[in-house]
Amino acid sequence: MDFTISPEIEDLRARIAAFIADNVIPLESDQGAYDGHGNIARDPLEALRAKARSEGLWCLQLRRETGGGGLNKVGMAVCYEEMNRSIFGPVIFNSAAPDDGNMMLLEKVGTDAQKRRWLQPIVEGRVRSSFAMTEPHPGGGSDPSMIRTRAERQGDKYIVTGRKWYITGAEGAQHFVLVARTSDDPKAGLTAMLFDAGQPGWRIERRIGIMGPEEHGGHCELVFDGLEIPAENVLIGEGRGMKATQVRLGPARLTHCMRWLGLAKRCTEIARDYAEKREGFGVRLAERESVRIMLGDLAMAIETGRLLVMKAAWEIDRGSYARKEISMAKIHVANLLHRAADIAIQINGARGYSTDTPLEWIYRYARQARLVDGADEVHKMVLDRVLSEEQNDFWRWDVAGAAEEG
Repeated sequence: MDFTISPEIEDLRARIAAFIADNVIPLESDQGAYDGHGNIARDPLEALRAKARSEGLWCLQLRRETGGGGLNKVGMAVCYEEMNRSIFGPVIFNSAAPDDGNMMLLEKVGTDAQKRRWLQPIVEGRVRSSFAMTEPHPGGGSDPSMIRTRAERQGDKYIVTGRKWYITGAEGAQHFVLVARTSDDPKAGLTAMLFDAGQPGWRIERRIGIMGPEEHGGHCELVFDGLEIPAENVLIGEGRGMKATQVRLGPARLTHCMRWLGLAKRCTEIARDYAEKREGFGVRLAERESVRIMLGDLAMAIETGRLLVMKAAWEIDRGSYARKEISMAKIHVANLLHRAADIAIQINGARGYSTDTPLEWIYRYARQARLVDGADEVHKMVLDRVLSEEQNDFWRWDVAGAAEEG
């Protein structure tokens, strides 16, 4: 692939970088800018969202006709990395999970009517959304085929019963994408459908406490006890829920990695800045071989992550599902983020462990990266399955013109 980016993408990257530096990072040291769950509070968020819209930095991941910036996945990789130089960044540009993945799913598979009703309010920032798939044991987690929440067809509607948990952003979300079982068919038993928070027949049982700071709306347990969903709210078609999850979760895993690279780079930045200033026993930390080795190794790991992400983004842009590329990026970058925060805290010492920098925030947040959208072990099994299928072709080079000749 060609690693050059267009002048237009570079312009967006530079404008995002300036926006983050001038408007967002200064808020990180203001305790009044945080909500009760460790994220940016509503008032500063809405003010910055309005500013991002006015500067043409809103929903860059969506098509222009949808109200976005028209970026492809390679362009998103460049811009998302820059957005997450701040812990508050992505949500300001309407590029944070779970809205990000939900919007891309609805844009790709929704009918025109569904886009008007369910997508446009999220694009415009008037409502938030959530994706309800995972369930408590013995229901579906990383394996959607185990989903037990049922949606029984009765005439022109579905009646939903069951339970979901760790549903990101559910508290405060208005629009939901639900994956439920509509038959026992092993391949076509799941269906994705849309519902509104104002509909009766469901409730948030609890907001589940976690060790890290939370996305807006937290991680919730939901109970369905007779929710009625009109058949017109089915996405793609009955029995095509697995297709909907594939469309949504593959790119969403990669966008997580794009954002996490920004946080990993921020950790390195904070560590290097402190090492340049801090002296001990007459020597600056930056001059100590042990510190230089840690930072050099971290710089290489970040660049490795960027290459993996870019390869996966490039594959998606040219029409591939990029299964193995996304899994490799997800494993590497998830572990990298935790390591970057750990190294930065170690170099900063007690300062890194305090709330004087965002390092402790990133450290607590980072542990979930190895779990969300598939644990490390699941993705490694995916890679082994692909390796078994492809054998030595796992590492093949694509040859220019080969597809046309074939």
